[in-house]
Amino acid sequence: MINSSKKHLENARESYFEHMFFALKISINLILGGFMALIHSIVPGIFTKNASTIILNLSDQIKERKKER
Repeated sequence: MINSSKKHLENARESYFEHMFFALKISINLILGGFMALIHSIVPGIFTKNASTIILNLSDQIKERKKER
């Protein structure tokens, strides 16, 4: 597992902490978006665009990171 982690970081061209902070940012946004989607499913008038906006922004961020490498 350690070797595969090292290889993954090398392929991503990131340090451990760079990768960790980006992954944490992604995971927090996914949790937030999921929570908003859950609330929206119960009360459709709330968070009408928030979850989809979060998903689109995350997609853009990931694509941009891949371009930089």
